[in-house]
Amino acid sequence: MNKLTIIGLGPGSKSYLTLEALDEIKSAPLVYVRTMKHPVMSYLEEQGGNFESYDNFYESYENFDDVYKHIAADIISKLEESDVVYAVPGNPFVAESTVEQLIEKVPEENLRIIHGASFIDAIVTTLRIDPVYGLKIVDGLTIDDMIPDVTSDALIIQVYDQRIASNVKLKLMNYYDDDHEVIIVRGAGIENEEIILTVPLFELDRVDCLDHLTSVYIEAVHPEDRTKFFMPDLVNVMTTLRSQDGCPWDREQTHETLRRYLIEESYEVIEAIDNDDLWSLEEELGDLLLQVVFHAEIASENGYFNINDVITGIYEKMIRRHPHVFADVDVESSDEVLTNWEAIKQEEKSASTVTESLLNLSKTFPPLLKAEKIQKKMAKVGFDWPDVTGAIKKVREELEEVEHAISENNMDYTLKEIGDLLFAVVNIARILKLDPSEALTLTNEKVISRFTFVEETLLSKGKVLEEESLESMDELWDLAKKREI
Repeated sequence: MNKLTIIGLGPGSKSYLTLEALDEIKSAPLVYVRTMKHPVMSYLEEQGGNFESYDNFYESYENFDDVYKHIAADIISKLEESDVVYAVPGNPFVAESTVEQLIEKVPEENLRIIHGASFIDAIVTTLRIDPVYGLKIVDGLTIDDMIPDVTSDALIIQVYDQRIASNVKLKLMNYYDDDHEVIIVRGAGIENEEIILTVPLFELDRVDCLDHLTSVYIEAVHPEDRTKFFMPDLVNVMTTLRSQDGCPWDREQTHETLRRYLIEESYEVIEAIDNDDLWSLEEELGDLLLQVVFHAEIASENGYFNINDVITGIYEKMIRRHPHVFADVDVESSDEVLTNWEAIKQEEKSASTVTESLLNLSKTFPPLLKAEKIQKKMAKVGFDWPDVTGAIKKVREELEEVEHAISENNMDYTLKEIGDLLFAVVNIARILKLDPSEALTLTNEKVISRFTFVEETLLSKGKVLEEESLESMDELWDLAKKREI
């Protein structure tokens, strides 16, 4: 392989061009450039430079990844024939994918890099900011994979058209207020081309100076001005509450004392869902998340695990249990997804038999839910009714056994038979793909509604419930049922 010289052309102005870069360009018989659409190129042509660009590649391929991959491949092929001089805008090591790919393929002894100032240098100079106090640089093309940090300054690069600006705006709105001021910097350090605009975030994609020279600078949000907070902030709050100078009540809590609150908050989340109350759901999910963070903080203090370990565990589990998304497993339906999920779950828990998987079920599951899970596991190995008819027949049999137990006045026997009856009823719901817990919840609410109607009707007539005959209450109950139809 012949020798490759990579030149950094600086951010645009000739004042950022190094003497070494200029000498190399003047002396080279031909310089390949990633693009001629760079302000310094006209100056370099005046100085006698001879250039061949890859601008046509941008029209030949659908996305930038393909463009850069093919540029790098073309440079490598030319190196088989002769030495190559290749020039790129800015600093070759800053946001330059082609250089990154070339460095991986060209041996160190065949490679020469001529430094160039980056556009970041120009922006820092133009805005007179010192990055040593914290500056996070985010590529606008891959902002979906980056997490902005509102506690430090941020520079969003490669915001070169309205589509990218719109996506950047929507992403940033998850972290900043819609009217948070951002600074649009176009052509930093380039005489007669530099544009500095300060606009509210929601107007980011409405300006008319978006091109390949455009970046967006965002100042850190001062602590007293923050209105949006994230997982690290919540963890810090909990750490403070549990500290020596924190809250006495929070310091006293243990995993055991918090158990009831975790259950209560879970039920309140479910209630918000049942009520289709999204505002309440937001609040209740926050209360539930607090319990997760609380338990993680207690565990962290005792050296067991922290919230990052919790997140890492569930992250890895989701990747592992969705091979149809993150690997090469094909599925046809959601039923196949569940089948794969259970198979992977059993492999993780090292349960070789159905009995072992049944014993692994949580002892704290509500009885109806646990009954349903037991039946599902048994059904997977064929221990099930062929259809709902057999399950209905079983309910009738269990009801007769309950009646028999009652007739013998044996309450222990009756208790067990009632359990069998309930288990059989759950089986009907499972076979019909209905939620038995939801069914009972609906009935509970229905009974409350009917009973309320009965009592309110009597009170409206000046009567007291306890003094009414059973016949009159039955009539009102039937009337309440008719009102529901």
